[in-house]
Amino acid sequence: MKIRLKNSEYQIKVNSGLSLAAMSLLLLSACTTTQKVAVNQADVNCAFLGNDCSLLTAGGKEQAGMRYVNPSARWSQYNKVLIDPVTFWGGDSTKLSAADQQMLVNYFSQQLKEKLGEKFQIVNQAGPGVMKLDVALTDAETATPVMRSISMIVPQAHMLANLKYLATGSMPFVGAAQAEAKITDSTSGQILAMAVDKRIGGGSFTTGFQWQWGDAENAVNHWAELMADRLSAWTSGTAAP
Repeated sequence: MKIRLKNSEYQIKVNSGLSLAAMSLLLLSACTTTQKVAVNQADVNCAFLGNDCSLLTAGGKEQAGMRYVNPSARWSQYNKVLIDPVTFWGGDSTKLSAADQQMLVNYFSQQLKEKLGEKFQIVNQAGPGVMKLDVALTDAETATPVMRSISMIVPQAHMLANLKYLATGSMPFVGAAQAEAKITDSTSGQILAMAVDKRIGGGSFTTGFQWQWGDAENAVNHWAELMADRLSAWTSGTAAP
């Protein structure tokens, strides 16, 4: 009886320890989970999207904040993707250093190639059946943003290590970061779809949702996965745009 009692007490302690550990992990992960926020036309960087940004309308709950899908697009004809270098757009007052800008656009470019590469053939030139993807990361808190950084080919392991090194602690996005994308037919230039999505960091209200490096990573991962899943569903015919 004593042995059973001790084993029971031991099991209770182990279970309690596991529960506490699990709760700690959940709380930790909650601190680096970004949240979608509303986007309106005034938030859109028309310098990047061009005159067609006026076509954007509000997206639904599971969609980008603002979006446009060409009703004439024949999605089933596309099975390849040409990914242009990811760019960073910000104003003169942007708090994101040139080094952090470079790490983020490099990481974004890597994630797009990885996630889209699971669904499509990634190519480096235009041609039949090829969608062209242009993506920008925008500092949504600055006025009159212009293109400041462009992604480069960087070895994955080296770039990932630098992202975590440079972005340790707080990221300079205090408020929100924004991703904007345009998908066109690679040969005709016809716009197939556009999207703008805005996310706040996973901090608390007392810190004004100040971004942590995990927030930046999670936001980019979310956008890359969303892009790959949507395009795969549309081109395969398993979901309507």
